[in-house]
Amino acid sequence: MRRTFFARAGLAIALAVLAAPALAAPPAAAGAALPSWDQLSQAQREQLIAPMRDRWNSQPDERQRMLERARRWQQMTPDERREARNGMKRWEALDPEERGQMRALFAKMRGLDENGKRALMEKWRAMTPDQRRAWVQANPPPPKPRGEHGDHGGRGEPPFPPPPPRN
Repeated sequence: MRRTFFARAGLAIALAVLAAPALAAPPAAAGAALPSWDQLSQAQREQLIAPMRDRWNSQPDERQRMLERARRWQQMTPDERREARNGMKRWEALDPEERGQMRALFAKMRGLDENGKRALMEKWRAMTPDQRRAWVQANPPPPKPRGEHGDHGGRGEPPFPPPPPRN
């Protein structure tokens, strides 16, 4: 279930970025409902898909991953999509040090069973900021995924789910 969430969170970013250009233009009348896909003009459809087409063409080595994310997104329930979007917002709000800590923490969790994960999270929540920094030095995060640029700008994805709640 955790791995599914990881994948869903990454997909939510990609889809949110793709929808951003279309959402940036205000609707014809304030409060007016937007039309279904079939009712969009060709120009509106082009505006929606242009970022995806550009990304597809400029990153041929990422095409398989893009298709897999799209398939996973389509299989998600509305609640799972909402959870993925919320996780992305939390990830984007983290500063670079916190992102590094989360990468280290969740990389370590990947090799643990459920009891080990739970114990590590309890230990993490009990740590002071200095203890967390020391733990990350002893358990460095994996390298950043190719294309991650902090604010994402439509490139890359956070490799892990949102962080645990801050104490």
